[in-house]
Amino acid sequence: MTLIHKHRHGPVELWTLERADRLNALPDPEDGEAFAAACEAVNADRSVRCVVLTGAGRAFSAGGDLKAMRERRDLFHGTGADIRDSYRRVVHRIVRSLYGLEVPLVAAVNGPAMGLGCDIAGLADIRIASEAASFGVPFLKLGILPGDGGAWLMPRNVGYARAAEMLFTARTLDAQTALEWGLINRVVPAGQLMDEALKTAAEIAAQAPHALRMTKALLRQGRDATFDQILEMTASMQALAHLTDDHAEGVSAVLEKRPADFTGR
Repeated sequence: MTLIHKHRHGPVELWTLERADRLNALPDPEDGEAFAAACEAVNADRSVRCVVLTGAGRAFSAGGDLKAMRERRDLFHGTGADIRDSYRRVVHRIVRSLYGLEVPLVAAVNGPAMGLGCDIAGLADIRIASEAASFGVPFLKLGILPGDGGAWLMPRNVGYARAAEMLFTARTLDAQTALEWGLINRVVPAGQLMDEALKTAAEIAAQAPHALRMTKALLRQGRDATFDQILEMTASMQALAHLTDDHAEGVSAVLEKRPADFTGR
């Protein structure tokens, strides 16, 4: 079965994790390739301006398959070197691919997001949660550590102290607490989740597509670059943006008090 089911809503692509019978557990050995292929396809397709990611059934993603861990199979089979290579080949490929997605990513968190599932949601640019959502990184509870880059990601999303509390206690956050901690943007009733996520994605997709992708790149680089480095990058990207047809259209639309019709040129 295909892990990621894709459905187009105009310039928005909806990705649904289709492993509901296992609470969308991740990753199976082939999942690195699935995420990489999906992200590479979007990066190459200028008609896609935003992606929404959600889970089928009652979970966003329950994270690692505990039965596979107990039975030491799939990613958890072999020597320490084998397991390290499996993480690099599969887990790290998933998170690297999502981090490198060039268009904005909206996570519509419909239920539990645990372990890798929580960190995948954390890689989204905007996170909208159902009231039924919950978040946790219970790696230490299993006697392992965040092998998916969560030790880098989580402090950037919620701050060091709260990241430490989540990781060190293995505590699960309900949606309201996740909102208060800054892990998500907002909480909506379960029945309104996809409408809200797709509405947000449509607002994003209405922006000039080249400027949108470049702005996301600046936000990503801004996490680690110096102010001077970002200013230099901004000058170069801005020069390109000023020469696009979409810039001329945006200025005209504002002056003429009408919605802009951006074409990606």
